Parts: sequence; structure tokens; C-alpha cells
Amino acid sequence: MFGYVTANWKELTQPQQARYGAVYCGICREIRQRASGVARMGLSYDMAFLALLLMSLYEPEEESGKKACKLHSVKPRPWVDNEYVRYAADMNVALSYYNCLDDWQDDGKHAAKMLAEKLEPFQPELEQRWPRQCAAIKTCIARLSRLEKENCPNPDEPASCFGELMAQILVYREDLWAEDLEQMGFALGRFIYLLDAAVDYDRDKRKGKYNPYLAMGMDKDEARWEEYLVLAMGRCTESYEKLPLVQDKALLDNILYSGVWVNYRGKCKKEDAHD
Repeated sequence: MFGYVTANWKELTQPQQARYGAVYCGICREIRQRASGVARMGLSYDMAFLALLLMSLYEPEEESGKKACKLHSVKPRPWVDNEYVRYAADMNVALSYYNCLDDWQDDGKHAAKMLAEKLEPFQPELEQRWPRQCAAIKTCIARLSRLEKENCPNPDEPASCFGELMAQILVYREDLWAEDLEQMGFALGRFIYLLDAAVDYDRDKRKGKYNPYLAMGMDKDEARWEEYLVLAMGRCTESYEKLPLVQDKALLDNILYSGVWVNYRGKCKKEDAHD
């Protein structure tokens, strides 16, 4: 369900591409240092968006460098580091763990079970560092799993459940910006869930898996799906534009106003090609 909140790479300038890549590499580097190399398997560009958003809002001091790693051993890659990059790394590990548990319990995926076992030792420390966020991830994923098993016919319920999860992740601390971040995260989570359901519609129908559009008896209707997505993203950007963002604002704009849509349509085309 992750991997949708990404940039439209072709529309980024060279400096923006470099910045985006450095934040992504910074998160990857922190995951390895704070958890393990294996934990990087769940790394998502969604967390680069999270880090960039919080960095733009709070404008922390940054550490930067350039280094080769096992994944990119030939050419050194630039990275940046600060408390929000580290936060994004922690959230990535927590989300990966509970997502893998869910995949194992619901679909019996052995690879997911193996990765969850590798990530489990790091959960107590994450829960101690981020009790509110980790509790929300655990609770919301469990409730989402229950709704899906019950074949919930109302797409608002599972979408709002995932919205609650994202709302808590976007709120780094309870401060002046918490309400806008929470509202933005809630709408963004709903958008991600509904987008994922639209992309997976044919596959879920073929495999007899839960899909909110199938559960409500809806035939394939891409125009109607897009109306839902536009509404959810409109609410997300309404809260987003209330935030006093300057640093990396153009890059963030690219992700929310262009990248998510390019990604959505690209994934839909791939799914259509498989049918």
C-alpha cells in the first residue's frame, strides 16, 4: 500500500533530483544504522516525502556527506541527516514490520513472515521512542485487517482507518502545526488507500481478494474512482497549503500535485497490460 507518494522525476530540476536522492539515501543509511541492512528492504519513497515535509516545516540543521555502500558500491552517493530523516527511518521500520505481519497473517506470505522476524527485535525501542505513532500503526492495521476480513462494503471505513494511521505519522510533535499535519495526513491516507484499491481492482477480482469497490458492488469505473481521489487529494493539499513551507516547497509540490498522479496512471497501465 506504500510507494505511491513519489515525485514526477522527469519534471524535477537537477538540484531537486539530487536533493530527493540525498534524503532517500539518508533514510536508507539511518535504517541500516538504527536497525539492520535487511530492514532496508522495506524502504519506500513515501518516507522521503515525510522527511522532506517535516524538514521544510521545521528547518533543522543538517549533516551531509557522500559515501558508497553495499547497495551502491561503485559510485559514492550523497546523503543528508537530521532528526526528521531519523524519524522517517524509524517510521519506515515500524510500518514495514506491521505490514509484513499483516501480509503473513492474511495471505500466508512466507517472505513477509521472515522479514517480520528480522524486524521484531527493533520494535520495543521504536515503541519506546514513538509510543503514539507505533500504537496508531498497530491499532489501525489490525482494524483494517478486520474490516477487510468482514468484507466491509463501505470504502470510507477502511480508507478512514488508513487515514488515521497516516495522520499520526505526519504529526511529529504536538505543537502549533499538529492540527494541520493531522488533517493533511488523514486525507493523504485516505487517498493512498483508495488509490491502491483502484490499481488493484482487477487483480483483487481475479484472485477473490477484498477490495472496497468490489465489496460495494461497483463495476470497474475509473472516472468515478478518480473523482474520489481528486476529492481526497484536494483535502490533503488544502491542509498542506496552510503550512509555512519554503525549503523544498517546489519538490513537495511536484510530489503532491504531479508525482502521485503520474504514479497512479502508470500503475493502472501496468495492471491493464497484465490482463
